[in-house]
Amino acid sequence: MIQIFTTGGTIDKVYFDANSQFEIGDTLLPELLAESNVHEGYEVAGLMRKDSLEITDSDRELIVQAVGGCNHERVLITHGTDSMAKTAEALKPVAGERTIVLTGAMQPARMRRSDAVFNVGFAWAALKLLPAGVYIAMNGEVFEAGKVRKNLGAQRFEASS
Repeated sequence: MIQIFTTGGTIDKVYFDANSQFEIGDTLLPELLAESNVHEGYEVAGLMRKDSLEITDSDRELIVQAVGGCNHERVLITHGTDSMAKTAEALKPVAGERTIVLTGAMQPARMRRSDAVFNVGFAWAALKLLPAGVYIAMNGEVFEAGKVRKNLGAQRFEASS
């Protein structure tokens, strides 16, 4: 069984035309998994609905406590990309024998040209194949926590030293 925690981020953003802005909506994760023919073997729990730029250290502690308190060996977390690396780093002390994978999207899942479906499927596979540890799985690449950064200019993640 895989535990999935959602925290918001671009992957769950909804565009509201009336006020011309994006807001975090209900997660589409079960729908995204169903599109990939994954219908069981997971539980979803929503921890928050925040843009990752708004995630505070106390929010991060809530994520760490939720992961540390769950009984599953495999944990998938959807998270906004701007502070994903910081949250991955915070999760390292509670990894133990768990495999923890964070993923998200550069474009909302509700948009036609989103990387969300690919990233969720890729993260699902990575979660099942990787050894215990904390990882970020984005756009066909896997990075260890503490060895990754988001390149804002290129809009992608890359290894850091």
